[in-house]
Amino acid sequence: MSQQAEATHPPEFPAAKSLASRIARYLGIYAALWKTSVTREMSFKGNFILWIIVELLWFGLQLSFVSVLFSQTKSIGSWTAWQVVLLTGASNFIQQIYQAFFLVNCTNLSELVRTGKMDFLLLLPVNTRFVVSTRQVDLSSFANAAFAACVMVFAAHKLHLHPSLVEIMGFAGLCIAGLLIHYSLMFMLASVSFWTVRAQGIVWGYYNLFNIARMPDEAFHGAFKAVFTFALPVLLVSNVPVRVLANTLASPFPLLLLLGLGLFWALVSQWFWQLSLRRYTSAST
Repeated sequence: MSQQAEATHPPEFPAAKSLASRIARYLGIYAALWKTSVTREMSFKGNFILWIIVELLWFGLQLSFVSVLFSQTKSIGSWTAWQVVLLTGASNFIQQIYQAFFLVNCTNLSELVRTGKMDFLLLLPVNTRFVVSTRQVDLSSFANAAFAACVMVFAAHKLHLHPSLVEIMGFAGLCIAGLLIHYSLMFMLASVSFWTVRAQGIVWGYYNLFNIARMPDEAFHGAFKAVFTFALPVLLVSNVPVRVLANTLASPFPLLLLLGLGLFWALVSQWFWQLSLRRYTSAST
């Protein structure tokens, strides 16, 4: 009878059910945050449209820079003109996706600390870092990311690239690793506000380094290349995914380096966040 009962009623896994319910709970919270962000954005439609236009103009200037650059030379190292256009599109795509999900939240962290609103977030029955990192979504950046994706498709067509599904998935996975690096580093810099109160200058300073990512890695040498490959790996973030897409990756080392640094900076960022929270004394003390 016991064997029949076991066959009729399969064993339950409380841990798996608990994890599934927790994931569902956080997805519900994130959906509510998205709804709030959409409502906020649609309340200021003029600003929404204007920001899209400004970002598109800036992206157009980046593409114009590529045109001017290659009017004087035929290649930068092994990078051809259309490969650099592909790189510029990929860099802007990653930047806009990051901006859509995380930029506003990272820059607002110092205000939460300064005004004492962090007290309220710490009392919520959810992970504090999750709420701090996802409170707002910049919807206009998705439109600019779509335009960057169109530029990438056009550049790939000019290069006669026909990436397989595996290569496209690899590109997407490496972009996620790049986003993790950007998020981890910028969130860690934003956490400096627990010591300095205001850290927007530091955060925006790192954000400006995003522009380095649109340049071919072979354009840099020496200490500069070492710093922005290993310490602040902005060169890896877009160069490696594009090399995978364009079949120009000479060895798997840059790929493994990007994935490894993504994991490393995620762990360091979480450690620094916990250290920063211990520093926080709330607005009432």
